[in-house]
Amino acid sequence: MTTLTPVHFFSHGSTMMLGEESTSADYWKACGDLALSHNIKGVIMMGAHWDAAGDAIEVATNPSPAKSPLAYVHPDKYVNYKLNPDLKTAERVLGMLKKDGFAARENKEFDWIHDTFLILIRMFPSGCPPTTLISMNARFDPHFHLKVGSCIRPLRKENYLIIGTGGAVHNLYRNNWKPMMAYRDNFAQPVPPGAWALEFRQAFEDVMTRGCGPRLRRAVTRLMKHPLYRDAHGTDDHFMSAMFVAGACGDEEDAGVEGVLGAETWELSHMCNSQFTLGYWGQMIKAT
Repeated sequence: MTTLTPVHFFSHGSTMMLGEESTSADYWKACGDLALSHNIKGVIMMGAHWDAAGDAIEVATNPSPAKSPLAYVHPDKYVNYKLNPDLKTAERVLGMLKKDGFAARENKEFDWIHDTFLILIRMFPSGCPPTTLISMNARFDPHFHLKVGSCIRPLRKENYLIIGTGGAVHNLYRNNWKPMMAYRDNFAQPVPPGAWALEFRQAFEDVMTRGCGPRLRRAVTRLMKHPLYRDAHGTDDHFMSAMFVAGACGDEEDAGVEGVLGAETWELSHMCNSQFTLGYWGQMIKAT
């Protein structure tokens, strides 16, 4: 028998999710502790703030990446955290993508952005594990990103942890920014979440928690046709990592495995940061 690692979809939220405590932050830490207890080889991530133009997809190979500055977060929270790019695995991922027909290329200059290093700091505060970052493609084709996740899925059998970071409900145009900008309070809810946000949030939870396998791939893709999708996502960038995750947990071997909503944090009135884990440590499949 072969075991598979779980797959995480994490809503990273605003930059202040690094500076302020929340149930989501507690869940990220718990997931990181569990991953370390199982001696993961490394982390493979797709975020929401890096995309490649044309037909391309990129893999980060900068050996000493900088971090983008974080608004509303004290530098002590992130400046001294040492990133750990996994160049060996990056080359391997590049080869896997090319073999599957992707126009994959390395990016030796890419500096990391908060969508990924915020999660890594929260999960692994004592030190960053070897990590490989994969870009999105700027056309935001859902099937393309499903296939990327499917392509690297075999690495789950080798004890790599796959993470997609984006947002369950993430429409910056409709957020209530005043409490954060005026009072540094990202969790203030002067008004309740909009009905559009609550409805799409529920649809997303239903899809992510009702079983993995091929049905998950179909269901996540179908969410982009939901009548409230464009209300919940003003742009597609924060949804592509959900496609990536569905690809990585959407094989026939994953059928029947459930997803779990581990934590949830609302910000800026209408932004829902839901945290999901698909599969579980010790998930068994028949060896082929």
